Amino acid sequence: MFKYAFASTLAAVAMAKPEEERVSSLPLMGNFDQYGMFSGYLDIADTSKKIHYLFVESANEPSTDPLVIWFNGGPGCSSMLGFMQENGPFRMDSGTGEVHASAEGWNREANVLYIEQPAGVGFSYCSGEKDCTFNDESSAKDNLTVVLEWYKKFPEFKQNDLYISGESYAGIYVPYLANEIYDHNEAQTENAEAFKPPLKGFMVGNGVTNWDYDTNTAFIDMAYWHSLMNTELHDKITKAECDFTGPYMRKATDECIGYLNEFDSLVSDVNIYDIFGTCWGSGPYPQMYESKKRGFTQNDYTPWLKRPVRENDEMLRELPPCTYGSGLLDYLNLDVVRQALHVPNDVQAWDLCTNEINYIIQPKGSQWIYEKLQGKIRMLHYSGDVDGAVPTIGTENWINTLGWSTTEDWQSYMYMGQVAGYFETYEGDFTFATVHGAGHMAPQFKPPQTYKLIFDWLQ
Repeated sequence: MFKYAFASTLAAVAMAKPEEERVSSLPLMGNFDQYGMFSGYLDIADTSKKIHYLFVESANEPSTDPLVIWFNGGPGCSSMLGFMQENGPFRMDSGTGEVHASAEGWNREANVLYIEQPAGVGFSYCSGEKDCTFNDESSAKDNLTVVLEWYKKFPEFKQNDLYISGESYAGIYVPYLANEIYDHNEAQTENAEAFKPPLKGFMVGNGVTNWDYDTNTAFIDMAYWHSLMNTELHDKITKAECDFTGPYMRKATDECIGYLNEFDSLVSDVNIYDIFGTCWGSGPYPQMYESKKRGFTQNDYTPWLKRPVRENDEMLRELPPCTYGSGLLDYLNLDVVRQALHVPNDVQAWDLCTNEINYIIQPKGSQWIYEKLQGKIRMLHYSGDVDGAVPTIGTENWINTLGWSTTEDWQSYMYMGQVAGYFETYEGDFTFATVHGAGHMAPQFKPPQTYKLIFDWLQ
């Protein structure tokens, strides 16, 4: 009788997936019979917050392959961008609106969990000023709750190695969640009954980390060395000792804001997220502006790059209207797609990014978490090297302040006989890597090269 009861318990765990949240098919993607896909909501108790998740099982060995959580950034941008254009099993290429199977979907070798957060982003929702106001610390606590709630729905993955990943403002989300999980596990060390997520590490791509080095300051240097401005303008900025640090560049003087306006005029048609890439929405793509927000601006995707407004400041148009959004908006707002993803009818229309939430960006950044967790979990920070939003040079500069010894010197890694990027490792199992020729969304712009980097590191 005991053996039968034990076997029944194991069977119950194995069958614990919420079948009512299974996604059997999606338009242009077909049936999901090679791996499981699930979509639903995770509650944050005693609040109105309902967090949408999409979970794609590994097509390899779901019972043993790692669980990778993915976040996009903003703050305010949907992680469905990652699913639809970066590392999902299918891909919508910018400018086409067409969907095709991806050879670089991360679920080839991992279980991938996409979380749309904070509440109010994508298909997630909340109500009231209190529940729809966030900062870096409160969103991290919400994310810990969401992860623990997800494991209740999918207990069969409690033994799989856990990695947290994301890009852009997820350079804050990812380390902060890792820190919350680490602290949770430490606090529950003596509690044998408490579940402790098996966190092994995190991966951040082109992520905001230290406001003194990242973003605007780094883009000025990068732009000069990539011939996006002349020496005269660069010398004026240098002579004035312009301080473009911090979100929104609040330390910049009026003189420096003037120089920044001059610089803006030079790069107004450059895609800040991929300086050699297409600027969607200008030139031959006017259809993106025919209805609500068919393209997306810098202020949508990376609101922390928005510069301060001065009195009598001659405002240039928003920079740059370059990120493709038309096909994504059309697809994810189809009734059949919403129904397949189990999105209630009264939930807002899906948007790539939203400014409907009140998110307070805190100046602390996330470098302190790297220092705290060094040697305790594995950490990878990778950087597409033609990104102007969070340029590689800024990442290298804050890493240099750590003072950590290298355990593997700077070297290239290859894909199909070509240099795919470079990497170096530091004491405490921290790796910094570049993806050569990739922009801000490295898995989107250089899919096979990024895939090789990620899974070589995971394995």
